[in-house]
Amino acid sequence: MKNLKKILLILILFVILLYVSNISSIPNNLILMQGEHLNVKTLLGLSISDINGETIEAVNSDDTKVSNKIGKVDLSVNLAGFSVKDLTLNVIPNTVVIPSGETIGLRLYTSGVLVVGMSEIQGQDNNNYTPYKNSGIKEGDMITRVDDEAVTCTSDLITKVNESNGNTVKITYVRDGSNYNTEILPTKTSDNEYKLGLWVRDAASGVGTISFYDPKTGEFGALGHGILDVDTEELIDIARGDIVTSKIVSIVKGEKGKPGELQGSIDNGKIIGEVYKNTNFGIYGKINNLEILKQDSDKVMEVKTRDEVKEGKASILCTLDDNKQEEYEIEIEKVYTSTNRSNKNMIIKVTDPRLLEKTGGIIQGMSGSPIIQDGKFVGAVTHVMVNNPEKGYGIFADTMLKQMKEVEEN
Repeated sequence: MKNLKKILLILILFVILLYVSNISSIPNNLILMQGEHLNVKTLLGLSISDINGETIEAVNSDDTKVSNKIGKVDLSVNLAGFSVKDLTLNVIPNTVVIPSGETIGLRLYTSGVLVVGMSEIQGQDNNNYTPYKNSGIKEGDMITRVDDEAVTCTSDLITKVNESNGNTVKITYVRDGSNYNTEILPTKTSDNEYKLGLWVRDAASGVGTISFYDPKTGEFGALGHGILDVDTEELIDIARGDIVTSKIVSIVKGEKGKPGELQGSIDNGKIIGEVYKNTNFGIYGKINNLEILKQDSDKVMEVKTRDEVKEGKASILCTLDDNKQEEYEIEIEKVYTSTNRSNKNMIIKVTDPRLLEKTGGIIQGMSGSPIIQDGKFVGAVTHVMVNNPEKGYGIFADTMLKQMKEVEEN
């Protein structure tokens, strides 16, 4: 009898844990396009309803739809008739965009200086020192202040450390969104400079592809994935950035086990626009010099929601030869409509012999190339499958559009 009670207790606790985990996994803020399915996974007995009883049906289903009402709506997660969580739904209007496919250069500047490495310092007495040793600072941390003064670039850090004249400096750094304070005693070198033993970086650059832009506002989305630091492999927290014109220098064809690459130059690039945010779902900002883009401003397209994307023929726009945008045939092989936290929403396969001949399929630098199906913008290329460069992944257009609108609101 005692064993049966223990088993029942364990089962009850397990069920409670399942429900708590399910409720916790539901985001506090949701963004949907007009008429899109809510598509939130809930356990039996849980439902999501409009507090005002107007916008969505209060049913326990992945097929819950929002109405044509635009704007913010307060929602409630209910269990057995009781509200267990409040959330906010923001319904954004259906819009038209201009798919781009133009290759651009990126220059991103961090919110401080990023620690990318550490090393011993040889002091003026020829002994080796590790001034950072007990500071708590690790690779991937962002140094934002020294002695309560803002640090915006590597030269700022060097200047402020040297101005210490060997006295302990107070350092503020950020890790996982939280601020920390520490102190480091700099080491004086034979060159009469003071150093912390930290390798830092304040900028990143590369080549990618603009996915689309809004012809009314000039806002754009690109890449379909975030830009990671090459040393820490973490998403770079940027303060600002620029997109500039680029010139394709060469194309490295992709092979099995060896991804190809678009090699471009951005040294003399003209500034096209500014970057606001670097996210896991792409970079976003505003185009300020539209005339520089080789873009037909009349080629506007509707955006397909994920519910409308289907397996079958499609195409991508990308820039390869002579910096000219062309359309190439692909096949959408799989569609994963329920993935909200990934930029791998579709599996695509390059079928166009012209593109296969030039690149071997999908290569680095093509990330962001817009995917077109039935004359509508449905998404963008994000990753290549290393073991089969003919195939890769794509992100839904509605995910990128929501991310752009979220950035706009912030």
